[in-house]
Amino acid sequence: MATLPIRTSSVSRFTEVRRNATNHFVTGLAIVSTVIVLVPLVAILGYLLYKGFSSLNLAFFTHIPAPVGEPGGGMANAIAGSAVVLGLASLLGIPLGIGAGVYLAEYGRGRFFGSMVRFTADVLNGVPSIVMGIAAYALIVAKQQHFSALAGGVALAIMMVPTITRTTEEMLATVPHAIREAALGLGVPKWRTAISISLRTASPGIITGCMLAFARVAGETAPLLFTAFGNQFWSFNLSQPIAALPLQIYVYAISPYDEWHRLAWAGSLVLIVLIMVSVTLVRIFANRGALKGGS
Repeated sequence: MATLPIRTSSVSRFTEVRRNATNHFVTGLAIVSTVIVLVPLVAILGYLLYKGFSSLNLAFFTHIPAPVGEPGGGMANAIAGSAVVLGLASLLGIPLGIGAGVYLAEYGRGRFFGSMVRFTADVLNGVPSIVMGIAAYALIVAKQQHFSALAGGVALAIMMVPTITRTTEEMLATVPHAIREAALGLGVPKWRTAISISLRTASPGIITGCMLAFARVAGETAPLLFTAFGNQFWSFNLSQPIAALPLQIYVYAISPYDEWHRLAWAGSLVLIVLIMVSVTLVRIFANRGALKGGS
């Protein structure tokens, strides 16, 4: 019987050196890639802090925009308006997106209608936001004959649904099938299993998907230009135009006034901070189990 040749010590050392070199090379590539991704982000945040922090003051959070040509003023109404529009979008988009994701994961696999819903969600994920705004304008604003906060909330909700739907489906797919079988074996109906077992188990990932969708639409301007339109005064009426932070930043940024440019930088910083804080808080509570359905 033939025997394999004995590996010499020199061959073993060469193989070990080659493996270590390959390991260090790939690790270096990963580090360089991470740095390339982080440098632009840090540069943008740093410049935003430099330009925006010096423009922040108490009046920015308590006053409405000043008349054209007058110094001072703030974006208090825009901050409140963004909260209204984003809250409305979340109330409309999150339940619809989670419901569609549950259908795709629990009932729609292998069905034609489920494939159509999945394809539609993928297509909507790639549709430009301005197209969403035009669609909301045609469906709501044109029929109402006026701009409104409701139209803005609907436009942002439509943008949230695809991301939430696909994330919910993927997270539910990670739930072990044995858990569902155990619940069904105990006589629990399938709909109750999906809500009480599958959704609760996958809730951290679903919450993350909801926050990603929220962060995506929080800074959108184009859909609101065609729907909410903006307002220079306080307004909480859902059937009337309403101010929003991205809209106010856009108006100030394209203006010829240095004072408005200063406020635009401050508004940009506040918008980024609000998004980062909201996402961070939700992730902290999710990791601690407060949003996992209880312990």
